[in-house]
Amino acid sequence: MTNAKLNSGNIVDFIADIFKRRGADSYLGEQVTMSQHMLQTALCAEQAGADDETIAAALLHDIGHYTNEFPEDALEQGIDNHHDAAGARVLQPFFPAEVTEPVRLHVATKRYLCAVDPTYFNRLSAASVHSLNLQGGPMDETETAEFAKNPYLDLAIRVRKWDEDAKVENLATPSFEHYAPILQRVVDRHATQ
Repeated sequence: MTNAKLNSGNIVDFIADIFKRRGADSYLGEQVTMSQHMLQTALCAEQAGADDETIAAALLHDIGHYTNEFPEDALEQGIDNHHDAAGARVLQPFFPAEVTEPVRLHVATKRYLCAVDPTYFNRLSAASVHSLNLQGGPMDETETAEFAKNPYLDLAIRVRKWDEDAKVENLATPSFEHYAPILQRVVDRHATQ
């Protein structure tokens, strides 16, 4: 199914297919697979009592790893695959900004938090530190001041912190099918606006 054929009626099935076919892919040196990581991030959001849009953002924050043209081992080759922008771009026709902006901002938010919160860097895994370096390292003072003005900053920080917590080997999570109705509700609401 190409992006041109996607619509609000089949986008959730399309994403489910990605999880089914590619979810077992390794997650850039972490002890979990891509789907385990994304499902754990959604579980963190759900356990925090987040709304549907925030749970969707947590679940889909790394979907861009599947939507770009770079090789799967791009980070190992020292290439930033810009999965944040790629993910937001593919989701934007179907999901509201409350979903796409935390997806788009989750890499920048890591850079921001490393600059403004001295304890945050210590939460990063070795793989996350490696990707941080490829993504530009902590923001400088000018970048942090500008980034702090973003209206989605608080939401992006919540998703980013769950992202760091969602790398637990063998953690039981609900399946993608548990989250599919949540995604569809978000898509349906967005389609009517």
